[in-house]
Amino acid sequence: MASRFQDVQQGPPIEVFQMNKMFTEDPDQNKINLSVGAYRDEQGKPWVLPVVRKMEKQMAADETLLHEYLPVLGLDQFTAAATSMLLGADNPAISAGRAFGVQTLSGTGGLRVGAEFLNKHLGYTSFYYSTPTWENHHLVFVNSGFTSPHSYRYWNPKTRAIDFDGFIEDLRSAPANSVILLHACAHNPTGIDPTHEQWEKIADVMEEGKLFPFFDSAYQGFASGDLDRDAWAVRYFVKRGFELVCAQSFAKNFGLYNERVGNLTIVLNDASLVAPVKSQLTWIVRGMYSNPPAHGARVVANVLSDKMLFDLWREHIRTMASRVISMRESLRAELIKLNTPGNWDHIVNQIGLFSYTGLTQKQSEYLVQQYHIYLLKSGRINVCGLNPSNVQYLARAINDAVSKFPAEDDPRAKL
Repeated sequence: MASRFQDVQQGPPIEVFQMNKMFTEDPDQNKINLSVGAYRDEQGKPWVLPVVRKMEKQMAADETLLHEYLPVLGLDQFTAAATSMLLGADNPAISAGRAFGVQTLSGTGGLRVGAEFLNKHLGYTSFYYSTPTWENHHLVFVNSGFTSPHSYRYWNPKTRAIDFDGFIEDLRSAPANSVILLHACAHNPTGIDPTHEQWEKIADVMEEGKLFPFFDSAYQGFASGDLDRDAWAVRYFVKRGFELVCAQSFAKNFGLYNERVGNLTIVLNDASLVAPVKSQLTWIVRGMYSNPPAHGARVVANVLSDKMLFDLWREHIRTMASRVISMRESLRAELIKLNTPGNWDHIVNQIGLFSYTGLTQKQSEYLVQQYHIYLLKSGRINVCGLNPSNVQYLARAINDAVSKFPAEDDPRAKL
């Protein structure tokens, strides 16, 4: 009997996971993994934050903790703490009861729940994302019911900086009620964020055009080491009077990658609307995954709610951010020392986990094949995949690739 599934086609591989698999299976001693978006210490090892270990031990010894279901919208202590961390504890939107959080399955779950709500209950069908952006943004919004995907210009490959004029021009042409997906900080994959003045201009254009802001905040604290600095854009939009949603992830800044700890912060302009909005979000979550997991949310909630643990955690994120900044400086210095063709200042001007190196697809593939250096074909690298023992090796490899295959030969250089 023929299978009912015989017409199912093989799906394309997810590049970042494919690269990680290739790295794992590669026996070469000099191999470097610059693909997966996760923090690594100076030995190239995953780092469980000490404050997380401390809290998990406390939780394991607490006989009162049970494995009962959480409410559909999650752990109240967690969502309140996460919303306060994003907006600032003294934010008027919180004190007025106009802002609240929903626990989600990390940032991706926040994007999905938020997008589905906007589509089903506000009737929004058009969304804009940056070129380039995190490759999952498009998929999540389309799967949530959005039917009109668009992109706005962001990265200029010639200047290796923001194409701000193109960005603004594309926002001006967006129809009213379009959802504009914005990276709160540490833009993925470019690592280049708008300045405060540019954010103000973006807000002006979005207000004029009646566009709806949807922030993705995956790196608060992790980007600069400063929670308030990394939340500036979101707080500015709230101060300007925008209604908005923001998907928060605690994968990076708490190192809780596999616990899927996320929060969807919603800011409204009328507190009386919170109850009906929450009721509809409850049904969206109920039909999607019913309710969220407790362990990671308890870890985050307990740390954020205890001043001593909170301060300890902030030391940890400063440690991670400082190491990334240090490796950016080391890589740039090594490239300059080798007289590598081109200007490499963008490496240190970028922020956060990723660097959009400007390497072409051909150069990137050469690094994989010739040097066992695993990075995405876009040239995006995870900076903390570098450490003092391998940064010279990477710089020599980049120098070789750039010298052998000049960027002028790549079609993207002519954009």
